Amino acid sequence: MITTPSQQTSTQTTIPLLALCLGYFMMILDVTIVNVALVDIKEHLSANVTGLQWIVDGYALVFASFLLTGGALGDRRGSRTVFLAGLALFTLASTLCSLAPTLLVLQIARAFQGLGAALVVPNSLALLQTIFPDAKKRAWAIVIWATVASIGSLSGPLFGGVLVNAFGWRSIFLINLPIGILGFLLTSRYVAPSTPQAGRGLDLPGQVASVLALGMVTFALIEGNSLGSTSPLILAAYTVSILFFLFLFIREKTTSNPMLPLALFRERTFSAANVVALCQTFTFMGFLFVMSLFLQQEKHYSPSLTGLALLPAFASAFLATSLTGRLMASLGTKNVILIGLLFSALGCFGMVLVDTQTNSGFLACLLFVLGGGLALVFPAMTQAAISYAPQSQSGIASGMLNVSRQVGGVIGIAILGTLVGEHQTFLSGMHTAFVVCAGVLILGLVSAWIFMSEQRHPKVDIVEEPSRTARRAEIALGGERNQDEK
Repeated sequence: MITTPSQQTSTQTTIPLLALCLGYFMMILDVTIVNVALVDIKEHLSANVTGLQWIVDGYALVFASFLLTGGALGDRRGSRTVFLAGLALFTLASTLCSLAPTLLVLQIARAFQGLGAALVVPNSLALLQTIFPDAKKRAWAIVIWATVASIGSLSGPLFGGVLVNAFGWRSIFLINLPIGILGFLLTSRYVAPSTPQAGRGLDLPGQVASVLALGMVTFALIEGNSLGSTSPLILAAYTVSILFFLFLFIREKTTSNPMLPLALFRERTFSAANVVALCQTFTFMGFLFVMSLFLQQEKHYSPSLTGLALLPAFASAFLATSLTGRLMASLGTKNVILIGLLFSALGCFGMVLVDTQTNSGFLACLLFVLGGGLALVFPAMTQAAISYAPQSQSGIASGMLNVSRQVGGVIGIAILGTLVGEHQTFLSGMHTAFVVCAGVLILGLVSAWIFMSEQRHPKVDIVEEPSRTARRAEIALGGERNQDEK
């Protein structure tokens, strides 16, 4: 008997949705939760700033490098199969993180976590499309899925601070075990197997080139702090990175089945949106890394108090995200991006005034402005990118936008972490780091101002709102392949 969308039971929808949300919740939680544990890790594993950078960047680097491939594997092998493999890998890697006897083992385990995340994120959205064939139900499901992601990001510093205070840094990884096991069991039992499709090829040469190119430049930026920016090894790493980037460009331009169609970047608005995405995440990830160290290392806050101190940034981000849709309808997407980048840049310039004696209320105001500005940019840049990409390539376009975001985070942590590590005092390095962030945001603002087309969205009624919100969430949060609604 064939079950129609209206006849689907809660077992066929609610439990599978819960399983997918559990998996995605872990991926987002681990982006922010680890920052409040950095000082504790530093003390217990004798790590320096460079070592801490690799803990955060190892995850983001592998995630960024394999995000597009994760979606392609889901097409070829079945989304549920790849989702389960990613969930299992992430959970096992989390176990290894919690047991890591040395800094090197922890860094390697974090990289495997990133690989697991790259397999889980794109395929979770693909599975939602299978579980909810009805467009309206799927829209609400994606809204729930995106909300869970926001909760994971918001709760990371608070939840992590409590865990580190009570049980130590290993607990932030150990908490993934029950979540991962439950998600795996629910997915295996209640999510139907997906049929492999004739998706795009894996483009292994392009994949290898992208990993080596990004990996080498990240190595050079991070290790340049300890080895010297002009040392032969660092200069060689930069050279190898440039060569692999050139190879990747030529490969994607000439192959018949590219991992990343370069023709997408002929559209100026799409290209500018990716520049904005890189600048926005550069600032967000770098800011979270530096501020977590400042609050614990310089202000001597406990991990739980650090989480509370960062709350204004995440609270304003949540508020700004809820208002972005209305602002885009009244002001236009481009103007919302410009306003968000301007406020973020002002927040970064304000951070130059912060030191260990700064009033907590003033710091909270700066965090509120910075977090809210960055959050305004996120949905708007996503809307701009997808609106100007060809419908037939919307999945690849959304994947590319997420790659730009992850690459921005990798480079942000590498550069800003190096700045606070190489200066004689942490505060001087932090001030320089926030000036760099402000400059990067201004670069994004200028790119948006010059290259983005004006775009104003009409207001929609409450019936249409879930679909519009879901579409934006689907594109923004890792959708690797989207099926256009008819």
